[in-house]
Amino acid sequence: MRYRVSHRTTYRYSSSVDLAQHLAHLRPRSLPGQTVARCEVTVEPAADARTTHVDHFGNTVDSFRIDTAHDELVVEMRAEVDVALPTPPPAEATPPWNELRDALAAPFPVETEAVEFAHPSPLVAPDDAALAYARPSFPEGVPILQGARDLTRRIRADFAYTPGATDISTPLAEVFARRVGVCQDFAHVQIAALRALGLPAAYVSGYIRTYRDPGEAALRGADASHAWVAVWCGDAGWVHLDPTNDLVAREEHVIVAWGRDFADVSPVRGIILGGGHHTYGVEVELMPLL
Repeated sequence: MRYRVSHRTTYRYSSSVDLAQHLAHLRPRSLPGQTVARCEVTVEPAADARTTHVDHFGNTVDSFRIDTAHDELVVEMRAEVDVALPTPPPAEATPPWNELRDALAAPFPVETEAVEFAHPSPLVAPDDAALAYARPSFPEGVPILQGARDLTRRIRADFAYTPGATDISTPLAEVFARRVGVCQDFAHVQIAALRALGLPAAYVSGYIRTYRDPGEAALRGADASHAWVAVWCGDAGWVHLDPTNDLVAREEHVIVAWGRDFADVSPVRGIILGGGHHTYGVEVELMPLL
């Protein structure tokens, strides 16, 4: 499936911004099952200096500085992306979760790539609540993907998707307690539960297909940045699971970036001099090209 994707972020400031330095994780990744046909990121007012680099996790990051005084900033990404993520193996064919945990906990772990995603990160610190929530999906000996799929299903059923109920500053413990949130929260919940068991899980940012035709059910998280989870399944590699919609990500998700949690892949973040109070708006569209 080929998609046209656009992501436009607009900041408006109550007073002039005299100097700004920003980082943007907006460019979709090229990887097996996803090919970026074209991509451009524009900034208005025009940046006085900008670079593009690849970060620790392999994400492409735009860095730009604006020296011109401004009271509005618009950052826009437009791309065309072909998506056909690999079909994961049958869940029962993946290794028992406890064997995978033990292999990664060894002094010289089998898969060093996965180990850093099994530890706490700034926004995901597994605790007793996360462990208690994870356990029903992971009896001893259950295949890792079978347990992870059950956990995905339970989050979709147990947590209410409520835009505006949380923001990035809402503690994960509060999300567990109130059982409300948005895709970012549900991804953090699933990551915390998996890491509480000693299993690697990564935070994935991107987009999910926008449906416009009558009769087609909209997916939760459409028309905005979306988030889901990549679970390490041993020889099967990383499998992408969407707890907001109880889906295995394949043709309806476009991957932009991944890291330990949201803090590693924030779409736009920066430091400004001046500006006073600000408001911002985000417009996202992911549409198939027929």
